[in-house]
Amino acid sequence: MQTETLNFPDMPTLRPETLRVSGLSLARGEVMLVRDFGLELAPGEAVVMSGPNGTGKTTLLRAIAGFIRPEAGTIDIGSHAPAVAAAEALAWLGHADGLKPGETPRQALRFWADMAGQSRKAILPVMRTMAIESLIDRPAGRLSRGQQRRTALVRVALMNRPIWLLDEPAGPLDGGGRARLAELVAWHRSRGGSVIAATHQKLDWPDGKRIDLGAHR
Repeated sequence: MQTETLNFPDMPTLRPETLRVSGLSLARGEVMLVRDFGLELAPGEAVVMSGPNGTGKTTLLRAIAGFIRPEAGTIDIGSHAPAVAAAEALAWLGHADGLKPGETPRQALRFWADMAGQSRKAILPVMRTMAIESLIDRPAGRLSRGQQRRTALVRVALMNRPIWLLDEPAGPLDGGGRARLAELVAWHRSRGGSVIAATHQKLDWPDGKRIDLGAHR
């Protein structure tokens, strides 16, 4: 599968945004996880964050998403703080895939497309890219963890947001799933989108910046 063949005509044009993080410090209780962290993520760029457990990868993503308040520092998306810009600029994928056991991918993805104000017509083409179109009417409780993760990645794409924040996106994926994730990320970047991923696994994303978060403690 080649990136240039990916074409979702019902997906509106993306409006790229630049993410800037400066002097960020994050703590969990009395433990300082991140000190004086800085990052500028321009349209089309990808950052892959690694580091041992407990170095603050998920906490950093959650701070960028506006879910938690940092001890110090600033986070700006364009000219806005995350709490203001998140609704239009950020797509979040955490450890949970956000699927109810009795809910089918068709039902879940229609809900998310409607919530994001996007066309439902893009659902099947993006599912086809992730090789799960045949599962569209299977209850999520009968999907494997990898199939659930692929469905969640379809949701991220359907949101049509310029900045993707992905926490362990390849965790339950096999080799084929990781390859399709890479293709989806490449498509997103080709449109001016950007990605930050926290991972313990190797993600082979061309020109992706590598950050060892353990060095920022």
